[in-house]
Amino acid sequence: MRASLIQIAVGEGESPASRRQRAAALVRAQAGADLVVLPELWTTGAFAYEDFGREAEPLQGPTYETMAEAAADAGVWLHAGSIPERATSADGSGPDDGTLYNTSLVFSPSGELAAAYRKIHRFGFDQGEAVLMGAGREPVTVPLPGTTLGLGTCYDLRFPELFRALVDAGAEVLVLPAGWPERRRAHWTLLARARAVENQAFVLACGTAGTHAGVPQAGHSIVVDPWGEVLAEAGAGEEVLTVDLDPAKVAATREQFPALKDRVLGLATPRR
Repeated sequence: MRASLIQIAVGEGESPASRRQRAAALVRAQAGADLVVLPELWTTGAFAYEDFGREAEPLQGPTYETMAEAAADAGVWLHAGSIPERATSADGSGPDDGTLYNTSLVFSPSGELAAAYRKIHRFGFDQGEAVLMGAGREPVTVPLPGTTLGLGTCYDLRFPELFRALVDAGAEVLVLPAGWPERRRAHWTLLARARAVENQAFVLACGTAGTHAGVPQAGHSIVVDPWGEVLAEAGAGEEVLTVDLDPAKVAATREQFPALKDRVLGLATPRR
């Protein structure tokens, strides 16, 4: 499976509409890949809190339409990163609900929506995203030919129980778009490798380049194999990171070193 992570630069001076078109062109340029991944909140910037409400869109808004077309044109599975979604009555959230969510979109090679994931763990410690956006409730997996994706977003990376739930649901490739800050880049690399090792799964972590609302971004998108080895890592600037993965390596790793079979906690309801 060939995966391409598009570490797009996000900064001032480029409108979300212009960036959508630029991202779509980058997706189309990956024709021949099997899976393409974009970062978190790349239309606005993950730290541009004041833009969330103004740039929020319904699930099937302009980013959905642009990315669906790009996926179909390139013939790829596309994890289109995440958008600031404004819930509407049309999506079943309630009449004119209006809640904002940090929502990831995954499209099939025909341009159909395969999955949407609302970020469960919101960053901000009672500020920013944590108060501006609602929290998702359900882990989400996406079956692909030959493997299954498990979805997380940025701050989710710090919560291993989510990834255990994804593995229990069949995930073998953990995909994580992010807007991770440069000042905590060491955590980014460490946690991506930890999630790969403890779950014996591939981790595809795609970040942004540039600066969001004065916050320099880490870049350094990374692909890690089920043994925790870094297969590829980007630099700090805008870049497309492409790597070939063998999905069979997940099953082989879990057979050669069957640590997941020795799990005790979290597998059953404790006796009272």
